[in-house]
Parts: sequence; C-alpha cells; structure tokens
Amino acid sequence: QVQLVESGGGLVQPGGSLRLSCAASGIIFTMETMGWYRQAPGKQRELVATITDGGSTNYVDSVKGRFTISRGNAKNTVYLQMNELKPEDTAVYYCHAERRRSWPTYDLWGQGTQVTVSS
Repeated sequence: QVQLVESGGGLVQPGGSLRLSCAASGIIFTMETMGWYRQAPGKQRELVATITDGGSTNYVDSVKGRFTISRGNAKNTVYLQMNELKPEDTAVYYCHAERRRSWPTYDLWGQGTQVTVSS
C-alpha cells in the first residue's frame, strides 16, 4: 500500500523544539519533491517547507531561520526540525510527496500530525 506515515507531533512550550518525520512506504521510485504543509483552525493549508531530490529547499518566510527541512538516508524520508516554536505555529502538519517528471507519477499526502505550542 502506497502511503506517507508521519510522526513527531505533540505539545510543546513556546521556544521549544519538535522534530517531525515522514516516510513513504510502498514506493520504490524516488519522490522528486517532499515537503511539509500546515493548517491552523479556520485557515487555509499553507506550505511550510519543501526539499527536492537534489537538496534544494524552500521555506515560508515565517519559519525561515527556525525550521530546517532535510531528507533522510533512507529513500523517501523527510524531516522537519522545528526550533523556537511560537504559538502561531500551532497547526496540523501534513507531509507531502510528489513525482511528476517521470512515470509513474505520484501526489501523496500524509494523515497529518498535530503540533500545539502553548504554555
């Protein structure tokens, strides 16, 4: 079964850190781009960070300097290290993976993991 499995969410105090993990299972082909999106209550889902298979990264301005996205040594794994967390980072975080340039193509979403930043 092809799926993305996320882990690492939870409750943390402002200024704290969390690390999210995501792994694609059931796929033998390299995903071209993997990333994290988030959705806060009453808001639209927004891009947080992406990383390509070549290592190029992209971040939303609000997390630059605080979050770091990286790909693991295992194929099709991605991490999001979140430091200096703020209450406004509270959201459900979704892993995303896509492969568009080569067959077979994929556009996958994880089930989401809750991140709550609160004292």
